[in-house]
Amino acid sequence: MITFTVCLALLVTAYFTYGRYLERLAGIDGQAATPCHRLYDGVDYVPLPRWRIFLIQLLNIAGTGPIFGAVLGACFGPVAFLWITLGGIFMGAMHDFLSGVLLVRNDGLSIPEVVGRYLGGGMRQFMRLFSVLLLVLVGAVFLLSPAQLLGAMTPALSTSTWVWIILVYYFVATLLPIDKIIGKVYPLFGIALVAMALGLLGAVVLGGYTIPELTTLHNYQLDAVRLPIVPTLFITIACGAISGFHATQSPLMARCVGNERECRSVFYGAMISESIIALIWAAVAMAFFGGAGELALQLKEHGGSAAWAVDAISNGMLGVVGGILALLGVVAAPITSGDTAFRSARLIIADMLHVEQRSYGKRLAICIPLFLLGFWITTVDFDIVWRYFAWTNQSLATIVLWTVTVYLVQRRSDYWIALVPAVLMTYVCSSFLFVSDQFLGMENRMLAYLAGGAMTLCITCIMLFKLRRDAKTAA
Repeated sequence: MITFTVCLALLVTAYFTYGRYLERLAGIDGQAATPCHRLYDGVDYVPLPRWRIFLIQLLNIAGTGPIFGAVLGACFGPVAFLWITLGGIFMGAMHDFLSGVLLVRNDGLSIPEVVGRYLGGGMRQFMRLFSVLLLVLVGAVFLLSPAQLLGAMTPALSTSTWVWIILVYYFVATLLPIDKIIGKVYPLFGIALVAMALGLLGAVVLGGYTIPELTTLHNYQLDAVRLPIVPTLFITIACGAISGFHATQSPLMARCVGNERECRSVFYGAMISESIIALIWAAVAMAFFGGAGELALQLKEHGGSAAWAVDAISNGMLGVVGGILALLGVVAAPITSGDTAFRSARLIIADMLHVEQRSYGKRLAICIPLFLLGFWITTVDFDIVWRYFAWTNQSLATIVLWTVTVYLVQRRSDYWIALVPAVLMTYVCSSFLFVSDQFLGMENRMLAYLAGGAMTLCITCIMLFKLRRDAKTAA
């Protein structure tokens, strides 16, 4: 348990050390007027208390990500602890905090609009399409997966019936002002998400389970050749380490932050908390099943279902209470993330078309096509939808990292803290295109990695040229 404890301590310490360093780097100004005060509209721009914003942000960015992703990522072995910890501190939390600050300082606009201001009009247009696609995919995934589980639990109601019930809820929650449902109910779900993770950690410690130590970088996947640690682990565990989806959710809370000094707790703090949740779930999954190899074997026998593993762990460790918490983790959490995904998609389209969102009619005009598209995606094979969601998610994170890098160059700040993660994630996403069977699946792995490196080099050279030009302009 030494590895786990050290990683946990590093994550907590980072909030008070690296988080404060990033605050100084960003030049946080407690006197600056924030969007919720300057642009108050009673719908999306609404001031909320810091504790409430933190819990909503945590729930919005989490969903089932730090649960399902961590369980599946634990099949790689204790090396997952390393990625969750270092990725969470230096990549994910940095990505969430600095992009969150950028959003607050740019009127809480949607991420494509902010990216466009730093990477150009062409990237703005690409991000508009890319982000809406990702959010509708998220909404569809988080619509279908809880509907399937609820359908299995309630024979009287079919999966399709639950799809329509959840879709109606999404529609209502997306249309209503943010302080009506999201602001009141979601903090409770956020507390429950944290309580679930802490309860399982307590069960591991008191129950005599053994958490594996990081003594080797061995890959415990049953088919390690097809699923290499680099880049597959970095794609599998996204929300617990770094996730582009977070940047699409942050505008919701950037429009509710009352003071720039709240950004560290809301954005950096929420991501660190999510990394801790992911760290706990990865440890619990390996401990409960007796190691990463046995976890991988059990998942294979149950069709690779992370939901099955979550249910088995929760009920096996926490009994009836665990069953209730498992229901929250695999049903309520994705539903809440699903509706905020659709809400974010509405805001992106509204920002793009400059459509004010005070009136219900104009909100309806955007929501109806979005939900029709989301419903259609639920009719597509779920495995196909999920297969490409993870890569799309990390690609978006990479674009945001490059945006943050440009922002820091323009501020004449220490941009290397974003440049290094941006290059690394560019390589992860590029090499995945050539390595994974989901895309090209090249049998010659050396050639695949070289191709990923060549693509990374090209993108990095283009960005360095832009950074050099921006540095001269800033000077």
